[in-house]
Amino acid sequence: MDMPDVVKAFFEADRRNDADSVARTFAVDAVVVDEGAFHQGGAAIRDWWAEAKRKTQYVAEPLDATVNGNRSFVRAKVSGRFPGSPVTLSYAFAITNHKIAKVEIQ
Repeated sequence: MDMPDVVKAFFEADRRNDADSVARTFAVDAVVVDEGAFHQGGAAIRDWWAEAKRKTQYVAEPLDATVNGNRSFVRAKVSGRFPGSPVTLSYAFAITNHKIAKVEIQ
């Protein structure tokens, strides 16, 4: 799949349930938009990720990916303990200086 290394690292750390490694993929002032909520900065993003894992015990499996400049788009099968599991979610990453500056999940 055509994914920047930092996006691969994000999904690999997520799969390993490694909160510290997930957090390291993000820029200091990064933003995550998920379920209509904004999470900005390392601590907020780490808390968002940890809470989502705790509540749903989800696993995200990338299905396909494309890159357009500094943007990476990934569709992933997400399964876990939530209604409607599994679902296919779209991740839109903005990459700056080899870090995730923003990700929007729909």
